[in-house]
Amino acid sequence: MLDRMTRKITVAAAQYNLDPLENIAAYHAKITRWVEDAMRRGAEILVFPEYGAMELCSIGNKGRDLEISKVAVSDFYDAIKALHQGLAKKYGVTIISGSAPDVKAGSTCNTAQVFGPNGAIESFTKIMPTPGEREVWHIQGGRQLKVFDIGKVKFGLLICYDIEFPLLSRALAEAGAEIILAPSDTETEWGYWRVRTGAVARALENQVYTVQAPLIGAAPFCVFTNTHYGAAGIFAPSDKGFPAGGVIALGEANMPGWTIATLDLDAMCALRGGGQVQTYKHWAEQLGAGPLPHARVIDLSI
Repeated sequence: MLDRMTRKITVAAAQYNLDPLENIAAYHAKITRWVEDAMRRGAEILVFPEYGAMELCSIGNKGRDLEISKVAVSDFYDAIKALHQGLAKKYGVTIISGSAPDVKAGSTCNTAQVFGPNGAIESFTKIMPTPGEREVWHIQGGRQLKVFDIGKVKFGLLICYDIEFPLLSRALAEAGAEIILAPSDTETEWGYWRVRTGAVARALENQVYTVQAPLIGAAPFCVFTNTHYGAAGIFAPSDKGFPAGGVIALGEANMPGWTIATLDLDAMCALRGGGQVQTYKHWAEQLGAGPLPHARVIDLSI
């Protein structure tokens, strides 16, 4: 838990498998078990993966058709919010729920919900859909970057492919993010490594912590997203005071469970001014460096 003298915070990244569910009560029970397990291990920020809510399409066997499955999961948004908000308030933790298709008239986005420790609710829509999301699933990108302030720390949220684009993370860092969370869903080992490589690079460039939380395993009941490869990882710049290679914690690939680490926020802050390199400070000296997209800061501590 947080040490107010040294500003440490414990983050949990889920390696999460989709299960077929009989009803919404089964989903409620599963998420509650996961949250309680992380809470018992001292976690203060809990990150579920991209498309982690897609198991809800198994209720009523609606996962066999792409369009039907998207709408079916989107219809559970109120239930997803109520469940995660209640758990966040009960345990005083911050939860990023598994993202889901947000189906509205004329558009579908990939949106994650963010729940503050006092029950405040916000959302983030993936900025950069992958080619498959655009061409097959007809997912549209969001246009608003957000930094979430929970009092103890400010963190940014990017979803999967987003972390592979440097300017998005840079905008979050310049808006005050000390941690950038990257829930992901990758079908192949190549995809997993692309996201992981992006997360490690963004940690180096911005001198922040990054956190990858992936879907894992097979979900044959869900045509929308039916196979996954991943390992949860928590990363830092490769510099003095941190592990060589920048890996703070790494899960065993395709094994369900939490990957948890306590992050020293003051040590990261000191690195920006006294590290062997100062990539955050020197960013603007790059040839071609220019204006960044605006990132809105949202107070979730209330």
